[in-house]
Amino acid sequence: MLEIEIQYYKNNEKKLLEKYLEKYIVIVGKGVVGVYDTHAEAYAESRKEYRVGTFLIQHCIPGQIIW
Repeated sequence: MLEIEIQYYKNNEKKLLEKYLEKYIVIVGKGVVGVYDTHAEAYAESRKEYRVGTFLIQHCIPGQIIW
């Protein structure tokens, strides 16, 4: 579960860190679908569109892969 999203983040970490440093990004498939200031906000907004387990919330800070 979420293997595609995790791999997308790992493969694009440098670019994502440059663009979204210190933000919480929501990844679905092979793309970023949301950018938020807090994990709570990312989760609440993502739940409006996606089922739990179908999106990855990743804090964009160096060396911080959630999964």
